[in-house]
Amino acid sequence: MDLNLDVVQLDIPEDTNIIVGQSHFIKTVEDIYESIVTTNPSLKFGLAFNEASGPRLVRYDGNDDELIKVAIDNAQKIGAGHCFVLIIKNGFPINIKNQLLNVQEVLNIFAATANPLQIIVAESDQGRGILGVIDGYPPLDVEKESDKEKRKTFLREVTKYKRW
Repeated sequence: MDLNLDVVQLDIPEDTNIIVGQSHFIKTVEDIYESIVTTNPSLKFGLAFNEASGPRLVRYDGNDDELIKVAIDNAQKIGAGHCFVLIIKNGFPINIKNQLLNVQEVLNIFAATANPLQIIVAESDQGRGILGVIDGYPPLDVEKESDKEKRKTFLREVTKYKRW
């Protein structure tokens, strides 16, 4: 049996984040949709889910046509069964991650990022599966005290959390 590896570069529109995960049932689309809109109703999103059996369709939903299209295109590029791609705007993955992981069908989240993202896919005669991800770029240096202050200021701005 042959096994081939493929690196798939995903499209992430400006001012959006992407979440790539693994799920196991056709109801994934409805349950992720409900989870998002009940957690953060102002979030704009597009969702695509690749079926692994039956008609093997790319199932989709969302509340923004352009983000839905990007999610579908990315899911088709990956081509792995039971994976889902979620493109979000007006929020961050951290705002919905726990709720996504509580969706009964969701098994795993491979990546949640706004960075350039590559998916490492293995392909056999049966199909394709996600092995892992390459998220962003390698580190250039170790943070200095001034970098720590910038990090804390940024976190205060995006989380409105004043612990520091």
